[in-house]
Amino acid sequence: MKAYIIPATVIAMAMYFASAAYAQAPFDSQDGILVNESGMTLYTYDKDKAGSGESSCYDQCAQNWPPAEAPADASASGDYTIIERKDGTKQWAWQGQPLYTFVKDQNPGDRSGDKVGGVWHIVEE
Repeated sequence: MKAYIIPATVIAMAMYFASAAYAQAPFDSQDGILVNESGMTLYTYDKDKAGSGESSCYDQCAQNWPPAEAPADASASGDYTIIERKDGTKQWAWQGQPLYTFVKDQNPGDRSGDKVGGVWHIVEE
């Protein structure tokens, strides 16, 4: 059995690229619209003040518009930031605006929440 020696630079490069992949945007764009990992459309809410680090959507609002939850170990990158909700969970934000899905969107690509009440908007990338 041969033993192989892996240079430290190769290991360092592998670690760098692994962490760079993790730091990439947590969401994707489909037809110019921001979607989550399941392909569900993401929305912003006019009542959220951009850059405030806070959500205005709780209780019944959050049941209808589930927050785009960020894992506890997630890190902000580029246009994506993370806010902390009142219950301690983390939520993704895009350009300072907290992100949500819509309970009435049943299938990936649905956009039925756009312009609801004049305050909900799809995120165009």
